[in-house]
Amino acid sequence: MTRVVLDTNVLIAALRSRNGASFKLLSLVGTGSFDTVVSVPLVVEYEYAATKTAKQVGLDLPAIGSILDYVCKVSLHQDIFFLWRPILRDPSDDMVLEVAVASSADGIVTFNKKDFGKADSFDLSIWTPKEFLKQEGLI
Repeated sequence: MTRVVLDTNVLIAALRSRNGASFKLLSLVGTGSFDTVVSVPLVVEYEYAATKTAKQVGLDLPAIGSILDYVCKVSLHQDIFFLWRPILRDPSDDMVLEVAVASSADGIVTFNKKDFGKADSFDLSIWTPKEFLKQEGLI
């Protein structure tokens, strides 16, 4: 089964709109179509970004908490023991890359593919949500 790490921008896009590949991807998390991997720092980033966005997307904090609780419940949990930052320009992207490498993920799903340019040295695929769904035969 394909193992991926979702960049925060994918989660936020899914919360903002029920149309599009990000929402479809989030709705498939935990269904057995693919595995997602999280770490404590990544979930903290998800929570921070989702909380900031909550009012804009018409969700209250308990709803955001329920969504994140579900993602945590169905995802694989990866501890990070060694930080080798910085590799990428954005420290948040480095955190996503660390989870992917430590968990032996197949790739990262993000809207910022160019920001993960150096990830190819780790034998990771970088997909947009639509590209990932197509590759997995889910759309």
